[in-house]
Amino acid sequence: MDTRDDNPTPAWTPADLKDDPHHAPDKAGRVRRMFDAIAGRYDLNNRVHSFGRDQSWRRKAVKMADIGPADHVLDVACGTGDLTFALANRNPTSVRGIDFSAGMLEIADRKAPRHDGTPATFTRGDAMNLELPDESCTVVTIAFGIRNVTDPAVAIAEFHRVLAPGGRLVILEFSQPSNPLVRFGADLYNHRIMPLTATLLSGDRSGAYRYLPRSIESFATAGELAAIVDRAGFESVTQRPLTFGICTLTHGIKPGASR
Repeated sequence: MDTRDDNPTPAWTPADLKDDPHHAPDKAGRVRRMFDAIAGRYDLNNRVHSFGRDQSWRRKAVKMADIGPADHVLDVACGTGDLTFALANRNPTSVRGIDFSAGMLEIADRKAPRHDGTPATFTRGDAMNLELPDESCTVVTIAFGIRNVTDPAVAIAEFHRVLAPGGRLVILEFSQPSNPLVRFGADLYNHRIMPLTATLLSGDRSGAYRYLPRSIESFATAGELAAIVDRAGFESVTQRPLTFGICTLTHGIKPGASR
């Protein structure tokens, strides 16, 4: 079943995106509608428009998370479950995906029977208000989701709350390449090519692929994101740029006893 939204009202119009989308007062509702609209062909668009690199980036996130058999893993903004399933393949004690888009979770649930490893569970939830007990997870991950949260600092503080001492946070997010030539090429692709081809491929009317480049360029830099993680109370905050800095992995540890 195709989960694309039949509602013709776009979540983001060109006029909306003249301003910083992160400051839109109804950002959460717009983002939810957007992901519900594109869920049906989200995975296909990811593969095509990252030239297959998105799966490689997720594998690097899994490696950075250093999953062991005793871990309890939470994947926030899990979408259709690609990272969740990759984490589950490392056979932790438990793995849960949380997302606020019902359309994305519908796809994740349908994909679940095809995947090995620890059975993953999927629930609707809010990254800024996780309905989980304190210190109930040992690993929290979020891939390409922290940029879409209304207040990333609040969400990262929530990740800190639900992590046990010694727990690891891994954030995978788009970033601005530091090399001017790479950045020029990325900007050209993100603003001129990808919005047209991705919209055509998905049949999207939500404005998702116009929002994407604007949300990347107006989001915190990699260094600013690391500072937010540090201020939330994480220690040993490190970063690793991927594919010439098109995206960046950020890793932090909650102080206390290690596993």
